Amino acid sequence: MSINAKALREDFPELKKRVNGRELIYFDNAATSLKPIQVIETISNFYKEKYANVGRGVHTLSREATELYEEARAKVAKFIGAGAEEIVFVKNATEAINFVALIWAIKNLHEGDKIVTTYMEHHSNLLPWIFICKRKKVDLKMVKITQEGTLDLNELDNLIKDSSLVTIVHKSNVTGVVNDVKKIAKLSHSEGARILVDGAQSVPHMRINVREMDCDFLAFSGHKMLGPTGIGVLYIKREVYEEIEPLLLGGGIVTNVQCRDNICSVNFSEPPRMLEAGTPNLVGAVGLVSAIDYIQKVGVDNIKEHEKSLTEIMLEELESMNKVRILGPLNSELRTGIVSFCVEDMDPHEVAVLLDLRGIAVRSGFHCAQPLHEILGAFQGSVRASFYLYNTEEEVIRTVEVIKEIINNKT
Repeated sequence: MSINAKALREDFPELKKRVNGRELIYFDNAATSLKPIQVIETISNFYKEKYANVGRGVHTLSREATELYEEARAKVAKFIGAGAEEIVFVKNATEAINFVALIWAIKNLHEGDKIVTTYMEHHSNLLPWIFICKRKKVDLKMVKITQEGTLDLNELDNLIKDSSLVTIVHKSNVTGVVNDVKKIAKLSHSEGARILVDGAQSVPHMRINVREMDCDFLAFSGHKMLGPTGIGVLYIKREVYEEIEPLLLGGGIVTNVQCRDNICSVNFSEPPRMLEAGTPNLVGAVGLVSAIDYIQKVGVDNIKEHEKSLTEIMLEELESMNKVRILGPLNSELRTGIVSFCVEDMDPHEVAVLLDLRGIAVRSGFHCAQPLHEILGAFQGSVRASFYLYNTEEEVIRTVEVIKEIINNKT
């Protein structure tokens, strides 16, 4: 079934506004998605009718809020093929990845161990491992990128040998390249390594099943998938809980605390609650479920195919321009949903500003992936157009026409 993006646009209030006198074209979805009215109303109604703190209250409002919060956990789990007990609510994908570094890596990695990552990573999946390697005297090995923008699979096979952790992006936030994380997980486990998958760009746009993928950790954010900011998810495979300990300590994560004669004992709750100290973002969790409901109604597979179609149009049009260089493979079978490019003799921010003056919102710069840009020869960064379910072919064509105008005016 194809998506009627024009009809879906009616659900997104922000798309009704005009920017610099033009109808808004929003192509900054890799940074954050817009929110449908259904999600906005769900959050508003929760504050008006169901709001209370969760966990330990016995009054009606607290019990109702707790039920909704735990229903949200179960719904998120089902969405990615996990068990509810394997879902930890966090702030965003960045926090989720840092959690893995601090609740698992600090405890389980030792001097001389090896972490494998890639030059394709977002800084959020690179900086924590630089820190861990320095602190624990662990080796960091990075898989090289081909000139096409894909992983060097031969080097990947070699580097994974004798590794302790493999941490990799599922879908690049620069090129839209999709990595075969199922195959990489199999290789990792054959070496006894755990694998973390950064799913920030994949979970909102394609079908994900952590059982089939067989990852040990998966991180993603709600705000990139029609949900509110401040809510993210860390999936932790059930068996891995034996290897972790809480990071944040406080209310809601214990079953018993006793202190007598200056001696204290603590019994922690079972996961995932032992990792969610303090009052959680229960409103964010409820909003995230509403976003998942919307995505499932449209259809995850339909979203993927719709974005592939838009990507193919953009790639074909930009490839025909002499002064434009596309980052990453031109084969749409290797990428989806994101097209980053450079315009000859123009700073990416300049191009982005000129597009904005015509009502087109894109991202410019390194997109928190400077090493990848430098490998691909984009030393000033790039202009990134990223698509979602409410974007249309007409918007892509209009954007391409504006890019042509910008280039012609520059020359």
